[in-house]
Amino acid sequence: VSGALLMLLFLADIFLTILYARAGTGLLAPTWNRMVWRALRVLAGRRRGALLSFAGPLIVILLIGFWALGLTLGAALIIQPELGGAIRPSSGEASTDIVTALLVAGNSLSIVGGGDYAPHSTATRLVFLANSLIGASVLSMVLSYLVQVYAALRERNALALTVDLMSDGTGEASEMLARLMPDGDASETVSGLDNLVHALAEVKEAHHFYPLLFYFRFHDPLYSVSRTCFVLLDLTMLIDHALDRRRYGAIGRSAATTSLHRGALLLLQTLDRHFATARTPGADAAQAWQDRQSYMAAVQKLAYRGIATRAEGADGYASARRTWEPIVCRVAAAMGYDMAEIDTRRTENPPQSRGVE
Repeated sequence: VSGALLMLLFLADIFLTILYARAGTGLLAPTWNRMVWRALRVLAGRRRGALLSFAGPLIVILLIGFWALGLTLGAALIIQPELGGAIRPSSGEASTDIVTALLVAGNSLSIVGGGDYAPHSTATRLVFLANSLIGASVLSMVLSYLVQVYAALRERNALALTVDLMSDGTGEASEMLARLMPDGDASETVSGLDNLVHALAEVKEAHHFYPLLFYFRFHDPLYSVSRTCFVLLDLTMLIDHALDRRRYGAIGRSAATTSLHRGALLLLQTLDRHFATARTPGADAAQAWQDRQSYMAAVQKLAYRGIATRAEGADGYASARRTWEPIVCRVAAAMGYDMAEIDTRRTENPPQSRGVE
């Protein structure tokens, strides 16, 4: 009975993780993954960037091993009482210890099979048949799941690289906005933002369906979800507060801008809700001053690139940032990044502008 219950527990965990596919719904996997992640963070110490870059693949391997061990142990508890009786070797005496039971259980779950022990009753034959079906089904599901996880990881990296390329590798939203509006021409801006919304929605849903994506951390911070979302949220803030509303107000009111802001925030909230993030202190006066300085630098850069701007939106920009910047800090810290790697804005003034409206 205990063996059957243990197998049902692990099968339910596999079902909720792979087939039901919703973040935070697993019975054992979420806790197991967090324990492994925390252990890796402790072991990483100061070299967290190098070691945590292997966290995703290691957690995948250890999770598969965890499931395999749980199913094997459950099957062994069912098989052990029958060793030497209904389950026995073709020749010689049968060993009835737990190690033998684990070996027989592993062979019965394996699609390869093998081993000297065989069932000799209808009930034990059915047990072996059920084990072989469970082993084959779980293996095929896990392999299919891993293919989907790595496909989603590629899409996430593609979005991150797209955002980085659109900012000319700077990670600055002001540079990205200037390139979306060359010489003040906003005719293609909304369509460019709309393409980002589509890619962002796919990445958000991928993290909702495949929680293992949470633990894939790349050494280069440009591939971090925190930086991607930071740039996109800062971009929407500049559109709302830095652009001249008489000339570019339609961009701020477009579905593309609002969806981009909402999608980036939803992705961060998904990570914050289902990942072990740490609480962070609120913004202080120095941070608010830095945000205003960053806003003014962005306004001057945009104006120099021929884009009509407004200088009086600094307070609104700084205030709006306080609604989402803390969650970026929490997610970045949980993934082992410093905010200096995520927030790459520069506050120095660009060349003399052509004028600010």
